[in-house]
Amino acid sequence: MICNYRNISLLFVIVISGCTSSGKSGSSSNVLPASALHPVGRTIFNEKDGLELISSASHMGFSFTGDECKIYATINDPSGHNYLQYELDGVYQKRIKIEGRSNEPITITTNGDGRHTIWLYKATEAQTGPIFIKQIVASNIKEVEKPTAPVIEFIGNSITCGAAADPSEVPCGTGQYHDQHNAYMAYGPRVARALHTNFLLSSVSGYGIYRNWNSDGPPLPSVYEDARLNPDDSTAWDFTEYNPAIVSIALGTNDYSDGDGKKFRLPFDSATFVNRYILFVQLVKSKYPGSQILLLSSPMIGGARREVLQNCISAVKASIDQQYPTAKPVQVYFFRQMKPSGCSGHPSVDDHALLAEELVPVYRRLL
Repeated sequence: MICNYRNISLLFVIVISGCTSSGKSGSSSNVLPASALHPVGRTIFNEKDGLELISSASHMGFSFTGDECKIYATINDPSGHNYLQYELDGVYQKRIKIEGRSNEPITITTNGDGRHTIWLYKATEAQTGPIFIKQIVASNIKEVEKPTAPVIEFIGNSITCGAAADPSEVPCGTGQYHDQHNAYMAYGPRVARALHTNFLLSSVSGYGIYRNWNSDGPPLPSVYEDARLNPDDSTAWDFTEYNPAIVSIALGTNDYSDGDGKKFRLPFDSATFVNRYILFVQLVKSKYPGSQILLLSSPMIGGARREVLQNCISAVKASIDQQYPTAKPVQVYFFRQMKPSGCSGHPSVDDHALLAEELVPVYRRLL
């Protein structure tokens, strides 16, 4: 019996040694814990749940050898679902559905041996709920650090989220709202990839500057400082995580919206919009004093409303430039109007490609 105990103890030591990393992460060459990842976007890490992916297109990279890797991902809602999406060796692949009741890891296969690199993205927005990454298992796995490059922060609404853009798996009008989300293909991440920059999205569907699509709030400025972009969550976002070269703000579509046509809604108040927008830009500048501010209009609004919105944005620029005479002047860009072809009047994946094509020269000039 003593001999058996010694054998068991020796085996235990070997197993533990095999799970101990020679690097900082505490991982073996085949197990990459969440603590070793280098995420980009709004994320939070804690020992209990792992890496919490919050914002649209929050992402991280890893490399491995062989023909597969296993990702241990979970969500809070046992009866719900959420989506990841991924890029393999520089090529976008697909969305991956995560079921709340499933405890099985996600297996991603490759076309052969050799070293492969995967960038994993959250396809949905903060309001859909978080996705937790516990660990990733594969042969000779290693974390990939974010590239050394400027950062662009994209602040906005459902358009910026890539919401209702992709009905390729779940047709428009069916399923749940987030079933057609595709943050990877939204205009912001497309612009960032084209310019080889890092990016994060601080965007919420239906939100505006002073009111939302079908309610009086809380609007985007009220949740911007919350890590989870949620008025019911008091966790503060750490703005020292990033120092964006450009902060891009695309709000106004929902302020101008008529809502569902059932709930009483006052006409658009341009004075309130401008005053609240000025306050929000002041807030952003307090977080990122050296960042270039870019104000975008809406590709969804036409006619007289389009002109009013553009005039409001120009008034915001004039006020901020006057208040900060030594800072970089605020930049504005007015979208060409488009007739969107996505779900519920949103831009589709193809429409986002057009928006990005329109915007790339703007951001390139500012960078």
